[in-house]
Amino acid sequence: MKIKTFALFCIVLGLPVTLNAQATVVRVGAFPNITHPQAMIGKSNDWFGKALGPDVKIEWKSFNAGPSAIEALFAGAIDMTYVGPNPAINGYVRSNGEALRLIAGATSGGAALVVRSDSGINTPKDFHGKRIASPQQGNTQDVALRAWLKSQGLQTRDKGGDVDVMPIANPDQLTLFLKKEIDAAWAPEPWASRLVHEANGRIFLDERTLWPNGQFLTTGLVVSTKFLKAHPDLVKKWLRAHVELTDWINGHIPEAKQILNQQIQKETGKALGAEVLDDSFSRLQVTYDPLRGPLLRAAQSAFDAGFLGRQMPDLSHLYDLILLNQVLTEEGKRPIQ
Repeated sequence: MKIKTFALFCIVLGLPVTLNAQATVVRVGAFPNITHPQAMIGKSNDWFGKALGPDVKIEWKSFNAGPSAIEALFAGAIDMTYVGPNPAINGYVRSNGEALRLIAGATSGGAALVVRSDSGINTPKDFHGKRIASPQQGNTQDVALRAWLKSQGLQTRDKGGDVDVMPIANPDQLTLFLKKEIDAAWAPEPWASRLVHEANGRIFLDERTLWPNGQFLTTGLVVSTKFLKAHPDLVKKWLRAHVELTDWINGHIPEAKQILNQQIQKETGKALGAEVLDDSFSRLQVTYDPLRGPLLRAAQSAFDAGFLGRQMPDLSHLYDLILLNQVLTEEGKRPIQ
């Protein structure tokens, strides 16, 4: 029986009419990393689902690294994603500033250059002839690695040098470390800590030491401009939940670690050891601040590495913080400048 006919039938008989409109679907990308804590914890306890209400369905999509998530955004397969700054910048530039907006931060810090303890690497010059992994070419850690190598006078093989930079998914980096098939990796948490505790690795460089005040954007929240224009109310609800969840995490670190670890186990098949969990959290800050200044510096590094074309792009419209600042003001917090 068609809906209208059924409704008329109920009215004639004096019966209550309940018509459930088709739920709005919000498709959101995230990685099973400690640097995506709002997403992982929000998945686990349905924090965002409760905030958006019963008429909205959330479909989570999992990715290994940022470029894949941005491709999914381009393809219309997702509406929002938690992602590193460099893939966000690259996606913005490739679409001539049309495809996406960065609307909040998620984490700062939480990345490190890890070397095998038996690799013979003790100083920057020891990287000559070595094989270094990053999660994916053009992702945030890949750009950071290439920028650091250049700052040390080292050249990658594709630039005529002798350092191999190899795009390798984070789980595979762990395997190749153990097999001694790579010498080092620039990795996000928890993978940096796992390389240390599970694969005979050693922290050579904590990336925070390269940034003023130790702050750099590791993960932000990006939304497609199409979805932002069509559903600003849902985006604002998401941002409110994101800010509240960020505050909750920072006020309940032990419980947050436990929930985060359970979700990572669910998605990767393995929980993190207590020492990995503690080390990972010690190197990152959970924040909704999108850290505009450090991001613009990261953009310069991406440009220098050849990922943003022949001319430094105009990023003046990459950020759209209107809804975030509305939420912060309504919550009695200081808006982001």
